[in-house]
Amino acid sequence: MQGQITKFHERIGFGIISADDGRKYRFSSTDIRNPNGRLVGLDVDFLVESRSPKDIILLHGSPWSVFARANPAAKRS
Repeated sequence: MQGQITKFHERIGFGIISADDGRKYRFSSTDIRNPNGRLVGLDVDFLVESRSPKDIILLHGSPWSVFARANPAAKRS
């Protein structure tokens, strides 16, 4: 499903997505696969599980940023 982030409260880590189907979904910042700066106004693609958005992908920047690790593991010797 696709939509746009209309609200996000950084202090508590929650926001609202207005989906293309007209519904509004509350989400947690931990559900974003490719976090990157300011979120309000960004288009997103996401799955819905039990009426909650999961695996939220921000549709901006390089498509490869979706697969980058937010906290890369230390290199092994």
